[in-house]
Amino acid sequence: MAKQDRAVRTRQELIRSAAEAFSRGGFALSSLTDISARAGVSSGALHFHFASKRALGEAVETAAAQTLRRIIAQSPLGHPVPLQTLVDTSHVLAQRLVDDVVLRAGFGLGSDATWREGVELWGEWHSWVRSVLTLARRRGNLATDVVLDDVVSAVTAAVVGFEVLGRADAEWCSRRSLTRFWALMLPRLSSDRLRTELDPEGTGAGMWPEEAAVVPEAG
Repeated sequence: MAKQDRAVRTRQELIRSAAEAFSRGGFALSSLTDISARAGVSSGALHFHFASKRALGEAVETAAAQTLRRIIAQSPLGHPVPLQTLVDTSHVLAQRLVDDVVLRAGFGLGSDATWREGVELWGEWHSWVRSVLTLARRRGNLATDVVLDDVVSAVTAAVVGFEVLGRADAEWCSRRSLTRFWALMLPRLSSDRLRTELDPEGTGAGMWPEEAAVVPEAG
């Protein structure tokens, strides 16, 4: 059991080390030698767990996707105000992008021209945003003249932008930045009856239980 536990920990360290390397210099410029050294393991141990750098990239994306799905799953779609759910979840996601290098690297790979795989985290986020805003429309949360496709695109693009800018300056992914964004957007998006009830700071952002990134075990 102890040997198996060590193997799991080694694999997790390699995924985190790869995520740090991809975040710093991109996929193409990251070397397996540097990744193994930063994880504190030999090149042989790395190749025991991962046959190639691409396999490491796939593991980073998979772990990031699982974390994103957990963040989304924590969001109560049964909330009577889905628009507030969207605000809250965007805060949680932004904070996790700052704190969780594996999640950040997974999103970063999606915009890396040297990496083309099939997870597409931004696509998953976009789909979830659409589902929440569709529900918000049904519940009467949105102003009648709001075009759903326009809102989905604007919210997705804004969070994408915060993530990209946040790689150089974490302030872009801060609660303060997201609050300013929602304070600007919510009066335009929300119905008259909700306009004074919505909280751009998030009703649970920063207070939800933090969970470690999900690093999948070898299959």
